[in-house]
Amino acid sequence: MNFLKNPTSHGRDVLFFSLAAVFLTSLVLGNVIGTTKFVTLFTWSLPNWLVTLTPALVRDGAVYTMSVPVGVIAYPFTFLATDLISELFGRKKAQMVVWIGFSMNIFMLLLMTVNHLLPDANGVSGGLSLFEGVYGFMVGNTIASMIAYLTAQTIDVRMFHFWKRLTSGRHLWLRNNGSTMVSQLVDSTAILSILYFAGNLGPDINGIGPLAILILNSYLFKFFFAAFDTPFFYAGVWLFRNYQEDPEGHHLFEQDVEKAELPSNIQV
Repeated sequence: MNFLKNPTSHGRDVLFFSLAAVFLTSLVLGNVIGTTKFVTLFTWSLPNWLVTLTPALVRDGAVYTMSVPVGVIAYPFTFLATDLISELFGRKKAQMVVWIGFSMNIFMLLLMTVNHLLPDANGVSGGLSLFEGVYGFMVGNTIASMIAYLTAQTIDVRMFHFWKRLTSGRHLWLRNNGSTMVSQLVDSTAILSILYFAGNLGPDINGIGPLAILILNSYLFKFFFAAFDTPFFYAGVWLFRNYQEDPEGHHLFEQDVEKAELPSNIQV
């Protein structure tokens, strides 16, 4: 574990690119699988007083069902990754990763479109209908995601550093949860609304009411994930505390950072 106490330029690069890779992989996977499948995460027997307040679309009698698109399960990891990059490397690098992710979406969409337009090799292709089905869903998901993602991630990065400056680097839980929970509400509302108006949701989502329930379900999952990942966020910041390059100089573990010997070629 000596490399954690004595960071090098190479070590910082490995950490930064690893966090960026988690971000980009989660982003691409979420866009590809998107709303191709909805999964049930859990069910809950509602008390009598809550049954009348819960829309019938998300319950069977008195049993509430938490159902979300599979793409949503990958997406919260993007917020955890950008928050760690924001904390350890600063706002500019976090925003840079957001723009790279946006460009990757466009690049992926272009590649898939080229593959869609090229003529099929009859008798060779083994999953043509599967490819076309994934492509059809992916186009709508990616376009919707690009709009929602760029807005939500930019809000997340800026709010994270707003709270960080306001608290002079203290209260890590506040900037982690305060930025993520607000930006994920924006993301859930934007992407599902776009998919609804584009006709990329199932036949049961046939009005604003069912759409609102879908948004609520999606956001509740992200909300609880954001709360759940707080200990992991603290653990990541503490584990890599000597790797901090935050140019604003707000370090949660100030004494540890001061003891670290930074190589002269590291730009902060």
